[in-house]
Amino acid sequence: MKVWWSLVCGVLALALAGAATADEYRNVEVKKLVTSSTASNGQPLAYLQTDKPEVSALIVTIPPGGETGWHQHPVPVYAYVLEGELTVQMKDGAKYSFKQGEAVLEVMNTLHNGFNAGGKKVALVVFYTGAVGVPNVVKEPPSVPASH
Repeated sequence: MKVWWSLVCGVLALALAGAATADEYRNVEVKKLVTSSTASNGQPLAYLQTDKPEVSALIVTIPPGGETGWHQHPVPVYAYVLEGELTVQMKDGAKYSFKQGEAVLEVMNTLHNGFNAGGKKVALVVFYTGAVGVPNVVKEPPSVPASH
């Protein structure tokens, strides 16, 4: 009986899914922002292996002259520039710029600093695809002066 009921539910689900026609979605527009298997610096993208996934979505605003400070992400991070232009610098000096309307595929486990060199604010929507109990951002530890 359970097998029969599962079969009936499956057939009904398929039939109802087919009832949603393309006409219902004719006002939807899709614009591809980016398709890539690497971050902006060429680092291969990676996903976390976890039984406790957690997604966080934020709006991040950086004023003119502002910066994130040196940090890294132990989780995959994706962003979209809503306003302004963001510059991301790596420790090796390489810089990447992202303008309004562009997607950002962030580096993982690599120190970087995002800053606003422009005259108007930068606004980003940021998605962290992490795990419960894992920080999304890890700030660079402060430098300790060498002892004599």
